[in-house]
Amino acid sequence: MVSAVADGRPAYSGQVSGGRDLISHPDKVLFGERGETKADLAAHYLRVAEPLMRTMGGRPVLLQRFPDGAAGSSFFQKRVPRNAPDWLQTTTVATPNGTTSQALVAADTDHVLWAVNLGCLGFHVWPYLAADPGHTDELRVDLDPSPGVDFTHIRQAAHELRGLLAELGITGYPKTTGNRGLHVYIRLQPRWDSYQVRAAAVALARELERRRPDLVTAAWWKEERGSRVFIDYNQNAPHKTVFGAWSVRARPGAQVSTPVSWAEIDGIHPDQFTIASLAGRLDTVCDPWLGMNDAPQSLEPLLALHRRDREQGLLDAPWPPVYPKQPGEPPRVAPSRAKKP
Repeated sequence: MVSAVADGRPAYSGQVSGGRDLISHPDKVLFGERGETKADLAAHYLRVAEPLMRTMGGRPVLLQRFPDGAAGSSFFQKRVPRNAPDWLQTTTVATPNGTTSQALVAADTDHVLWAVNLGCLGFHVWPYLAADPGHTDELRVDLDPSPGVDFTHIRQAAHELRGLLAELGITGYPKTTGNRGLHVYIRLQPRWDSYQVRAAAVALARELERRRPDLVTAAWWKEERGSRVFIDYNQNAPHKTVFGAWSVRARPGAQVSTPVSWAEIDGIHPDQFTIASLAGRLDTVCDPWLGMNDAPQSLEPLLALHRRDREQGLLDAPWPPVYPKQPGEPPRVAPSRAKKP
């Protein structure tokens, strides 16, 4: 439960829906800028529980744990510990080489706070529901700043993306990343697997680059990107996770990856959304992703772009190095290191 305290920050009382005491050492400071504690972090996730569960509920999550707070070292934990409570829901996930693990399912706020107590500040989320792992129902467009790119360029790229999606009859839902970029989510009908979703993301990135080669790049190799916004299509590769909406970054200011409306893009900076500032925002701004789950969309317009590109002789785009070589993939080597004919 959340209750008010004298300095205006909500306080976590220690128990949630099941009456479980999930937060130990609630006064432990996790964020240096304002001194937010583990209890403050728990209170944030309870405060955003409704929109959080709409976007993350029922999905496997990867934990990045910070035992000593945001300024300390961290490690990723895919496997739920063997001593986890028996009420915890898990599901089997796999790595690109086929290794399996039992990962946490974000089943409800108890599961979220259990992870918070382990020092998990934010959640990296799989793009499918644990109940239907064969169908990817999210395409995530990652607008990633290259060196020399600032948030002005990210805004411009977001508007170009929105225009292309509108032409294709697709609605995207933007959020800040909690760092320097933006993510745009597309809720999909559960009809396609992750390979098809990645192929669509590659086609989308390439089409954006054709339209604005001065601003946007689909180049996988950093040496080819220049000072342009990189559309990281490989965030949609099988088994990839993306930092989740409403999740808190390991930054001194406790910045939050926050859903925003398209009308807000030109007036925001991602640093402004923190666990301290979001309480007031939620009081005045409705969840911009409120209707995202109500109208899942078709991937076919983007797959049509993919088929056009292949028919015109384009190979697949490079995959990350941890993935096996894929059919139709070009040589997986940076141009500067490729053997000359």
